[in-house]
Amino acid sequence: MAFDETGQAETVEKKVEVCTRAYKILTENAGFEATDIIFDPNIFAVATGIEEHNDYAKAYFESIRLIKKQLPGALVSGGVSNVSFSFRGNNGIREFMHSVFLYHAIENGMDMGIVNAGQLAVYDDIPKDILKKVEDVLLNRKKDATEQLLEIASQVKGLEKSKGDDLSWRENPVEDRISHALVNGLSEFIVEDSEEARLKLKEPIKVIEGPLMDGMNVVGDLFGSGKMFLPQVVKSARVMKTAVAHLTPFIEEEKGESGLGGKGKILMATVKGDVHDIGKKIVGVVLQCNNYEVIDLGVMVPSSDIINQAKEHNVQAIGLSGLITPSLEEMVFVAREIERLGLKIPLLIGGATTSRVHTAIKISPEYSGATVYVKDASRSVNVMNKVTNQDLKKTFFEEVLNEYEMIRLQREKKESSSKILSLDSARLNKPIYKFSKKNVLKPKFVGVKVFENYPIKNVLERIDWTPFFSAWEIRGTFPRVLSDPSVGVQAKSLYEDAQKILHSLLENEDIRMSGVFGIFPANSIGDDVEIYVDEGRREVLEVAHFLRQQLDKNNNTPNFCLADFISMKEQEFPDYIGGFAVTAGHGLDSLVKKFESNHDDYNSILVKAIADRLAEAFAEHLHERVRKEYWGYSPNEDFDNDSLIKESFVGVRPAPGYPACPDHSEKRMLFRLLNVEKNTQMKLTENCAIYPAASVAGFYFANSHSQYFGVGKISRDQVEDYAKRKNMDKEEVEKWLASSLNYNPKLFSKSK
Repeated sequence: MAFDETGQAETVEKKVEVCTRAYKILTENAGFEATDIIFDPNIFAVATGIEEHNDYAKAYFESIRLIKKQLPGALVSGGVSNVSFSFRGNNGIREFMHSVFLYHAIENGMDMGIVNAGQLAVYDDIPKDILKKVEDVLLNRKKDATEQLLEIASQVKGLEKSKGDDLSWRENPVEDRISHALVNGLSEFIVEDSEEARLKLKEPIKVIEGPLMDGMNVVGDLFGSGKMFLPQVVKSARVMKTAVAHLTPFIEEEKGESGLGGKGKILMATVKGDVHDIGKKIVGVVLQCNNYEVIDLGVMVPSSDIINQAKEHNVQAIGLSGLITPSLEEMVFVAREIERLGLKIPLLIGGATTSRVHTAIKISPEYSGATVYVKDASRSVNVMNKVTNQDLKKTFFEEVLNEYEMIRLQREKKESSSKILSLDSARLNKPIYKFSKKNVLKPKFVGVKVFENYPIKNVLERIDWTPFFSAWEIRGTFPRVLSDPSVGVQAKSLYEDAQKILHSLLENEDIRMSGVFGIFPANSIGDDVEIYVDEGRREVLEVAHFLRQQLDKNNNTPNFCLADFISMKEQEFPDYIGGFAVTAGHGLDSLVKKFESNHDDYNSILVKAIADRLAEAFAEHLHERVRKEYWGYSPNEDFDNDSLIKESFVGVRPAPGYPACPDHSEKRMLFRLLNVEKNTQMKLTENCAIYPAASVAGFYFANSHSQYFGVGKISRDQVEDYAKRKNMDKEEVEKWLASSLNYNPKLFSKSK
């Protein structure tokens, strides 16, 4: 918080000064990442009758803008309801003040806020006369602003949401009807309205360049200002594509241009070895809604194709996407290739495993052109607007380069101050567990079991819906998100659409689920686990290789490795390990193509997101069956879905590529162990992404001590040891574990 020895910071200058001091102490002396800092520059009540208080809200807005500009990476929060404290008892006024305050605060860079969610109106729904008076107060635009607001305060009530279908908009001129349909995602009448507009305007191209683009500009503005949510935008795109599809034959007949993509072109691709593209599809739709031409090359795209297509289409930017950690290294390779060929096309980096820090440290140094991290779809338009604007892009690229240089310096300081134990010392600090029949139960089933065409209805109750909403950039925990005053309406609409898709999947069997799991005799040897052919334990079937934490914790906690949860071979106590692989992706590609052929990006993205949830639900459901039936160490377990999501059960199912087991290449061993490709038709790409995309694979550990943890950063001694154990080149191991290394292999090899 913006407090120092003299008290609370009230002015812009004091707020920025205090936060700057704290920023320097935290980043330069204490080794904090800038992105781990959240500043609260103090929100105070306005309209109190004291003249000195009139500038408080405006000072907060301006201080945010300067903090975000001068202290890169830091986040900003605030207690929003403080601003309306002088109107206690008048919830109507407070509701409007909070909404307007948030609107201006977010515009200036606010990241998060504390507010009574029950007192939050939609900015655009506030009556214009009241809105003006509230903004006069918050922005301190008039000397009598407080008096003006007080005069109407007693008459103001909160807004009531209208319900039911209202077709009165159908009485408006066709241009207005098209705009309404786009903004509200209504496709029922768009073909007849587009045809009416074509006949009225005489030329089909004028319909696209006129009312359709006008409507999409409204959509883009509303989304960019936080007044529309992502599912609404994707629905708007569906309406737009339906209209364009109707008009295209007429345009081709006249040999005209489509009129789309007037603001510039971007090429997008999921990099080689990766099959995930939900986020990329969403970004593409949002950019198309803002009149950018998007050339989407799909998934598993080699660098040569990316570069050749970028040159052929003369694009203004290249967007690289990926989900699995090897994709990070593939992005580095693409950057090197673009640099080698002397191109200067800006690179936009996105995807679940990417980050501003990784972009700054690993990708940006490899490319002399601009490299920009794009966190999510809501940021993509702003970035492209700057990338394609001749007046803005030079300054924008300079700001990004300066920010990335600061991130690199901060990371170097942090790594130099973080103490990493030697591998030998970390192993001496391993946890020591006593293994007995109480915590190692012989499984009821040992071997491999295959499930073909597993019923979707069996896993429905195990769906965790919270990540589904996150994929659509709607933040909140299910089911509370459905009644959230800010996003609840859109969340509920999205959820209802998802239920329709699920019902269709159950009825038509458009996608199929299959899976396989196995339980095997096993014992640990150091940080590895030997998996045996049978209970004789003489013949090794496979070896699972795991990594150990090396951070010096200084808090008497052990340095964990997954092998610790399996009894050591020298203890001569028989133990077991399990593995699994499940998919909900069979038939998904065909269904997606069907939607896309009907210009329906909304349902295309929706069904992919649902398939991901089904795959995770299948993994959760199967693990439950293993615990209760097949391994049987927890036969009386009875948890509801919330408890299962919180992992209240005994045992863990860590997956390769996740924090406890960051090496994706261990999937190869799992696939051999379970004969996954033959048993389920799932495949691994060269970078060990699983195809189909809606798939999960991992291990089963049953010991009551087993837990999830993050390996964190590891040093060269463990990399060299791990390479020997896996019989791999050290350089190859460094590629697979790039995001886990506490050193730069490139710099280290030069120093040697």
